[in-house]
Amino acid sequence: MQAVLLGPPGSGKGTQAAALADRLGFQHLATGDILREEVKNKTKLGMEAKKFMEKGELVPDKLILEMVSSHLKPDVAYLWDGFPRTEEQAVGLDAMLAVRNLSVDVAVLLEVPDAIIIRRISGRLSCPGCGANYHRETLPSKKEGVCDRCGTRLEARTDDRPEVVARRLAVYREQTSPVMRYYEKQGKLVRVNGDQPPENVTAKLAAVFEAAKGKSQKVDG
Repeated sequence: MQAVLLGPPGSGKGTQAAALADRLGFQHLATGDILREEVKNKTKLGMEAKKFMEKGELVPDKLILEMVSSHLKPDVAYLWDGFPRTEEQAVGLDAMLAVRNLSVDVAVLLEVPDAIIIRRISGRLSCPGCGANYHRETLPSKKEGVCDRCGTRLEARTDDRPEVVARRLAVYREQTSPVMRYYEKQGKLVRVNGDQPPENVTAKLAAVFEAAKGKSQKVDG
């Protein structure tokens, strides 16, 4: 069983993927985590990727695919978090899986309105002292703007400003629209409303993945 979870920044992909991995026996694989690990470990691929990251440029699809390929293990059910992000990556993933007699069984798109995304992301705050995370609306600190744990003044990331989030959403759509069409043509794309309580989203996603898993087993059998 191989599943892809797509969605804009702030749609809850990471949270949902982590919950579903434990619940359904997936291995959660996020390319962002792989990228950070490669850079941290100063691997050849990581050092190549770092050159683009330091310039503020996107890491090329070919390099991302090489990293993903190096982390693939046989006979593992993966839940791909936010990957593939471009059509070239989607084609590359299919090729990597085909060599292992596997294929993407389902691609789920978390849909959340832009206004909700902007509110979610622009409300995020973190503590530079201890790393604690807060949100102005959903998880505020007891004293406004101050960390409950260590008393440090809370900060917002520069790329979490509303105008920056809006640009990130525009880039996301430009990049991933072809990916959605790619899986839609294959009859594998399922859309799920991500603008509801997290536990409801988890339940819906679990049902979608379980159905896809059952279908995959029938085909394999």
